[in-house]
This record gives sequence, structure tokens and C-alpha cells, in this order.
Amino acid sequence: MELRHLQYFVAVAEEMSISRAAQRLHMAQPPLSNQIKQLESELGVLLFERTSRGVRLTEAGEMLLEEARRFFIQLDQAVRVVQRVGHGEVGRLALGFVPSASNEILPEILHSFRELYPGVELFLSEMKPDQIVQQLHEGKIDAGFLYLPLEDPSLRIECVSREPLVLALPERHPLAPEPEVDLREVAHEPFILPMRYRLMPGLYGQVTEACHRAGFVPNAVQKDVWLMQTIVGLVAGGLGVALVPASVQNLSRKGVLYKRVSGLSPSVELGFVWPPARSSPVLEAFLTVVRENSHDPVGAQPHLE
Repeated sequence: MELRHLQYFVAVAEEMSISRAAQRLHMAQPPLSNQIKQLESELGVLLFERTSRGVRLTEAGEMLLEEARRFFIQLDQAVRVVQRVGHGEVGRLALGFVPSASNEILPEILHSFRELYPGVELFLSEMKPDQIVQQLHEGKIDAGFLYLPLEDPSLRIECVSREPLVLALPERHPLAPEPEVDLREVAHEPFILPMRYRLMPGLYGQVTEACHRAGFVPNAVQKDVWLMQTIVGLVAGGLGVALVPASVQNLSRKGVLYKRVSGLSPSVELGFVWPPARSSPVLEAFLTVVRENSHDPVGAQPHLE
């Protein structure tokens, strides 16, 4: 039995006429009549009683019609599910992200994706950048957000957000009244530095490079601090100053002032990374949303391949 046999049968059963069913199916009447006879022969039962006014379903035919209609409904549902999976509308996506990503761009991306693809399950985990890279290689997550630069030939990398670094000062700092600060003015200040990861300069590299360009090596009184909230908290406690992404200002923290950095205008880039070898429709759909919500006016970082 082929699918077309059932389609022919349903058409004849609903029209109660082979000639009207043939018109509905855009085929000649004799081939349709032959197809119905072949179906009856294969099943070994009569499905229709022929009358002068057309055809009438037998008891076996009525049962087949009921089952055939149920089958076509299930088939249609299966086709829709397959199409939704193929278009990235259903499935699951596991993402790793550095906590700072949630200060600005990540909530926008998640909100847009949830509106477009409510059938996709998202599993999000805060991670250190080296953990993100490791879990991408191990296949435990599908993609991640971390600070650039990152060099890994096995991963695709796109810059999705570029923002300036700002100087976080204790509120009673002598430079507090100034609208902006030259980095050289804090060259001798104690610095609170983010964590440095092996083979991954990331945010640490951006901060120290900005200081080097200003002509000094930061005097690290606290280093290897992972969370931006902790860095800001240490600044509020008067332990030192820090260069942080501008989006950190969205964190409400008493005792801290943020100042624009004049002259060098250092910036930091947040990247979206994923292994191209394990791409999927869901990941491609998410990548499209990421690009549409990108805060990077210059464009994507060249792919590293």
C-alpha cells in the first residue's frame, strides 16, 4: 500500500463518486477506479459497494476511512514538527557566558530569541572564559559569550559588542569631581585587575594593554578577580581603582564613581563563539538573532579558521 492509495481512497469516500473524486484529484476516472480495485485486492476486502448513483462505503471501508483520516492528521503533525526542527523553531540550546555579558547585550538577545522561537529550550550557565572554551570542545555547550581576543582555529568567533572601558573610582577619590580622567593620572594608583586565563588575554589583556599604551604597568593590589561585581565592590571599599566595561555601570553599587577615560579611549569586545563542526538549525537561528542585536558598529571579527 502506498500513500497515494490512501489519498485516492479518501477522495472517493468523501465524494461518494469515482467521477467527482477523479475531478478533485485532477486525474482520469479509469486509472482512479483501477487504483481503488488494487487497494481492495491488496487488503482482501471490499471497501465500496457500487451503486447506480455512485459508490457507498462498506463497513470495512468506513473503518479504513476513520483510520486514514487519523493517519493523515498525524502525518501532517509530523511534517510540521520536522519543518520546525529544520527551521530551528524547536529543540534545545546550551549556552555558556561570562557574567558581564548579562549587564547589557545578553538580555536583549535572549528576549528577542524567546519571542521568535518560544519552542526552543535554552540552558544558560555562567562560566569563566576558559571553561566556556573547554566545554565547547567537549560538546557540553553549543556556544558561548566571552571577552576577546581569543585565538582558536577550531572555533568561529564574531564580535557582538564593542564598548569603552571606564575608570571605576572610590567615591571619595581626589579625581571624583573630574568628568573624565587621563589614565596617566592613576599610573601610581593600586589597581584591581580581572582574572588572567592561560592562552586567553580576554579582558585582562585589554585592561593591561590600555595601561601600557598610557605608559605604565598597573600596580596590581588585587588580581585574578573573576566577577565584575567583586571588582566594583573592592573599588567601593577603597582598595584601588579599576578599568571595567562601560556596561558595568548598569550595576547599582554605592560608593563607586565611573569616569570616562580621555585620550586613549580604550575599548573591550565581547564575542560569540561556537564550533562550526557542530552547527544546527537551532544554533543558526540563534546566531541570526545575535547578529541582529549586535552592538558592534564596525562588524564581525574575521573568522579564525
